[in-house]
Amino acid sequence: MDGALSNSHFMSQILLYTFAFLVLALPVVQSAGVTRYYNFDVRLQNVTRLCKTKSIPTVNGQFPGPKIIVREDDRIIVRVVNHLNYNVTFHWHGIRQLGSQWSDGPSYVTQCPIRSDQSYVYNFTVTGQRGTLWWHAHFSWLRVHLYGPLIILPKEGVAHPFPQPYKEVPIMFGEWFNSDPEAVIKQALQTGAGPNISDAYTINGLPGPLYNCSAKDTFKLNVKPGRTYLLRLINAALNSELFFSIANHSFTVVETDANYVKPFSTNTLLISPGQTINILLSTHQTTTSSSFLMMASPYTTTAGTFDNTTVAGILKYTAKILPINKPTLPSFNDTGAATNFTTKLRSLASPSYPARVPMKVDRYFFFTVGLGTDPCPKNGTCQGPNGTKFAASINNVSFVRPSIAMLEAQYYHFLEGVFTADFPGVPLIPFNYTGTPPNNTFVSHGTKVVKLKFNTSVELVMQDTSIQGAESHPLHLHGHDFFVVGQGFGNFNPYKDPAQFNLIDPNERNTVSVPSGGWVAIRFVLDNPGVWLMHCHLDVHLSWGLAMAWVVEDGPLCNQKLPPPPLDLPKC
Repeated sequence: MDGALSNSHFMSQILLYTFAFLVLALPVVQSAGVTRYYNFDVRLQNVTRLCKTKSIPTVNGQFPGPKIIVREDDRIIVRVVNHLNYNVTFHWHGIRQLGSQWSDGPSYVTQCPIRSDQSYVYNFTVTGQRGTLWWHAHFSWLRVHLYGPLIILPKEGVAHPFPQPYKEVPIMFGEWFNSDPEAVIKQALQTGAGPNISDAYTINGLPGPLYNCSAKDTFKLNVKPGRTYLLRLINAALNSELFFSIANHSFTVVETDANYVKPFSTNTLLISPGQTINILLSTHQTTTSSSFLMMASPYTTTAGTFDNTTVAGILKYTAKILPINKPTLPSFNDTGAATNFTTKLRSLASPSYPARVPMKVDRYFFFTVGLGTDPCPKNGTCQGPNGTKFAASINNVSFVRPSIAMLEAQYYHFLEGVFTADFPGVPLIPFNYTGTPPNNTFVSHGTKVVKLKFNTSVELVMQDTSIQGAESHPLHLHGHDFFVVGQGFGNFNPYKDPAQFNLIDPNERNTVSVPSGGWVAIRFVLDNPGVWLMHCHLDVHLSWGLAMAWVVEDGPLCNQKLPPPPLDLPKC
């Protein structure tokens, strides 16, 4: 691994020299580890799935993209060259970006996009993190093809707080469209309707034997008896939470979103888009005469259409694929099974890995999260609910993407016309959030933020609504982890529910699902100056505006201030 520049081949010394001058011009990001260089050439590549060949965006011609493997405290330098006709940016999902805020990646938030035939160098250090994260494009729906694992090993000489596995295997769930996903979302935004659904789910880019014409495109995991395997699960699917199970095998959950958890055994788990889960799989003691399907299928309570298919890979003990066993997965709308899994998650909270839950809260917020509508343009024809257009919002504010990067506006203090610091801390018009929806479901629009001082501790309750149907929403916060201190169904009761909060060992992560028809409470400290997007990781909802941003002011110390932008920061 050491010195590797991608998971499949070494970069030439010539390539290192070509962008060495860019590295020297970057802000200094302190690192006690090794500096690792990667090159991302973003270009089209012909790929065949479901007997259909099409040209898709890839990194270095690979689908999924290259695996990044580093250690805690390593510095990562990635030079991206965009050969597409689309703009592109990359997000390093779950990386705190302490001192490297300009490398976070969401388009028009921390940077302008990388234009066609342009380049940008992402430069950041992995500080205080170890485990499974991932990277993906953060412009439009390009992440459906542009994604890969970002695996952070512990420091040299530091062991995992669980048995050392015999082998580690990344397993990335994705979605495949026979059509062009960019055309899919463009059409949906024009008509106001829900977008066309995907044609298949994938495991490591492969749809597997349950789809037509796909038996040869199946992920196979060859295992040995009596061994323990660490499976690094990553949900890179565009719009689907997924149940996952392996026939005739249970497994032990040991980590979520690069944070250790108290180990527990299960045979089914739920993983939402943006989330990662590490599991230990102990194989049978003797070679078996069967093969076993690893399967994933959607969880949703949406009233709309969705991809209700199942992806499968094969776990096998011998070279031959022998009679196959299938697991039993929950039904697509089994909220009980989803809740049964998520409520078992607890931080390890050990002396070596303490749960630093904020016990004192400076600011309380209550956000409604859900769908809504926009009126159809005059003389137009729209295909959303009752002739309107689908929309989505937080506290009824649908996020409007600015035309320049919000982080630049914050740094140079030219906020006027870019964003306003008046995002409502509570719903402006309270209603029965999980009951009968209000008659008026139109959303407002704006680029609004919550602006707070450095080191402010926050408690945020996120409440699902029944507008256009109750639905689970995986919310991702950039630049920070948070503690999931409580969750429940129905409307949050501020007088009774906080008494049940877990402030001892709550699950720590960067992406959490607001339960369908319910609420979730999180606590975190805004200890990272910058502009940090928080959004639904169902990309259709992000496209409809289910997002907002937190602006964190500079702290008093030098290492608590937003550094100047790099010289090669793309221009809008």
